[in-house]
Amino acid sequence: MKNRQSSIIYMNNAATSWPKPECVLESVVESLSLPVFGSGRTSGNQGNDYPTLAREALSDFFNAGPPENFIFTQNATDSLNLLIAGFIKRADMPCHVITTALDHNSVLRPLYELESEGKIRLSVIPFEDGKVSVTDVSKAVCPDTKLMVMSHGSNVLGSVQDIGVIGDFLIKKGIYFIVDGAQTAGHIPVDLGILPVDAYVFTGHKGLFGIAGTGGFFIRDPERVSPVQTGGTGTDSFSLHHPLYMPERFEVGTSNYPGIAALLAGVGFLASVGVERIHEKGMRQTGYIINELKDDPNVVIYNKNPVLPVISFSITGLDDDDVGFILARGYGIICRTGLHCAPLVHDEIDGGEGCIRLSLSWFTTDEECRIVVGAIREIAKNANISFSQA
Repeated sequence: MKNRQSSIIYMNNAATSWPKPECVLESVVESLSLPVFGSGRTSGNQGNDYPTLAREALSDFFNAGPPENFIFTQNATDSLNLLIAGFIKRADMPCHVITTALDHNSVLRPLYELESEGKIRLSVIPFEDGKVSVTDVSKAVCPDTKLMVMSHGSNVLGSVQDIGVIGDFLIKKGIYFIVDGAQTAGHIPVDLGILPVDAYVFTGHKGLFGIAGTGGFFIRDPERVSPVQTGGTGTDSFSLHHPLYMPERFEVGTSNYPGIAALLAGVGFLASVGVERIHEKGMRQTGYIINELKDDPNVVIYNKNPVLPVISFSITGLDDDDVGFILARGYGIICRTGLHCAPLVHDEIDGGEGCIRLSLSWFTTDEECRIVVGAIREIAKNANISFSQA
């Protein structure tokens, strides 16, 4: 076993992307080098209006507008809480809500909490081969169904849902549709000018190459969701009631200017490289790793045909946390082990035991992929020898 701790191979990009593009790091330093510029918050204009610039960049990147309908939050989880709570606050309660067994706890926990409070009835629809069918969605619809919340891409299986077909169905039924794009934004093309979604959630620190503590959402019709936070906005300060115009309707307090500057730079980097090119490279490398490991009798791969650069697997006879420890300490390979905040997925694929996840980014090299394959083969071979001797 070769010790590679001096050279990190980072395979945990579905959690947080690393490394960041140089332009992202430079943007953070630049944003901190001058006073914060914000309308209504300072008399100076020495800095950049990062929120406005970033909204315009996101509007171009996702082909959606107006730019002020892009709202900044702390992360995707924060966005989902604001949207779900704000929609339910405005809806007739109690009402029926649909989600899926593929979803992350950032969707599941807010919904289960509302169910425990008696504010909604919740249906969780199943998946097959990593996909949710519109047929199962239609079967779950009730006369009082008002909302569906689902992930665009699975952080465990790397599968991507056909939100175009599902969204078309929901629109015809008058059901509000919130999509969690934390795993897809920056990895696959997302055209919100075409996709029939009411709100699309993104996070800054994954595929968009920003830093932690940033995220947001695009909302098509702000009137459908009530604000659930109020406070200072730097505008209309004489009023003791929170403004209902955009983007102040959903944003309170001082923005995370370094984070938004990083997000602006990250989106610019993606636009310069091209999301299609990023996706092609990521899937080529993902396919290589899967093809090299899929015939190993001691390696269980839970989705051999992902659409995102995500590979979840287990090694027979070894605890997943132990495999993660060996990969990190013995080979310098950083991955993710456990339930990945998606317990219902694991109930289905591995009996709730959890798994090991590799997730790639634009900066992952072919040589790193070869090293990862060799390390997993070596661990699996040694586990099989130990298992046979036991």
